[in-house]
Amino acid sequence: MEHTHDQSYEYSHGHARTPEQSRAVRRKIAFVTLLLSVITVVEILVGVYYSKTHVTPGTWTLIKWFYIVLTLVKAGYIVMVFMHLGDERKNLRTTILLPMLFVIYLIFIALFEGETIIQYVEELMK
Repeated sequence: MEHTHDQSYEYSHGHARTPEQSRAVRRKIAFVTLLLSVITVVEILVGVYYSKTHVTPGTWTLIKWFYIVLTLVKAGYIVMVFMHLGDERKNLRTTILLPMLFVIYLIFIALFEGETIIQYVEELMK
């Protein structure tokens, strides 16, 4: 007897997933996992190659922004694929993702205020 669908997963509305759908889901998960792994390896290589003692303050700021952008890309892929937000309606995605702009803004403020405080403390120490 030959099975025409993958019985390992049933949709909530009772329809079984076909083998083609199962392969597509596995390919999507494999792609996202590979992408997240590559981004993580790039982050690690940048961290190993550069250290704070070997770069100028301007370059260090670029490295920090590089890490922030890569981290947000990873977080976005995790939320959209593994947490299934990409399958939801556009209004729900917008409602959940729009506050992330405020988080990005807070990171921006923290980085620049931190630099200002460091410069102020260095001036006081002179």
